Amino acid sequence: MWERLSPGSVADQVERQITQAIDSGRYAPGDRLPPEREFAELLGVSRPTVREAIGALKARGVVRVLHGRGVFIAEPETARELREALATQRHSISELFAMREVLEVPAAGWAAERQDPAALQRISDVLRSMQKAAEEVPRDFDRLQQLDAAFHLAIVEAAGNKFLQQTLGVLQDILHEGMQTTLMVPGRVEKAREDHQRILDALLAGDPEAARQAALHHVHAARATAMQRLAERAEDDRGGR
Repeated sequence: MWERLSPGSVADQVERQITQAIDSGRYAPGDRLPPEREFAELLGVSRPTVREAIGALKARGVVRVLHGRGVFIAEPETARELREALATQRHSISELFAMREVLEVPAAGWAAERQDPAALQRISDVLRSMQKAAEEVPRDFDRLQQLDAAFHLAIVEAAGNKFLQQTLGVLQDILHEGMQTTLMVPGRVEKAREDHQRILDALLAGDPEAARQAALHHVHAARATAMQRLAERAEDDRGGR
């Protein structure tokens, strides 16, 4: 994936290649770049040139340098600022699901319209992994939750809107931190699988309206399950007093 640079290439060209790798989705927040020596050989430049490019990216907040561990892609500033802003406020589960609806429903329609073959294949692959995980005994609900989040993020990625993708990722993190996954509710895994398949079918058919309706139904169903779970938890708490 890395292209050797022509003789005389400067650090800003290395910086540009790394930025393009991030923008294209080949590198995501938390991913580690190749070690300096290896990276310099891949690009056909000197180690000081790589070091200079990394320094510029670090100053912009694009990468984090962890001594002894390597260079890692940092969370985008927009996502970090949103996470910090939301962390200082109290949001109800209902509000967060309302935001998911605002984000995911149009994203499904855009993904169906855009018809990016590689992005649609990623959605299919994630759903296939989730179906396999659901068949395991015992079920690993943490793994299922991660795949569920990856499925929805892949749809937003297929819509081609990076800010939307960052925003949804933050919301999903907050929802997961605030309560255990709704997939633990009996029967929810099977219903979610049906919902996901319905969304994917609409995406592959290139039907934006069907994709939006399927996404809307799924978010409403997930919200209803989450509210039911919270109500049961509150009832248990009252019963224990």
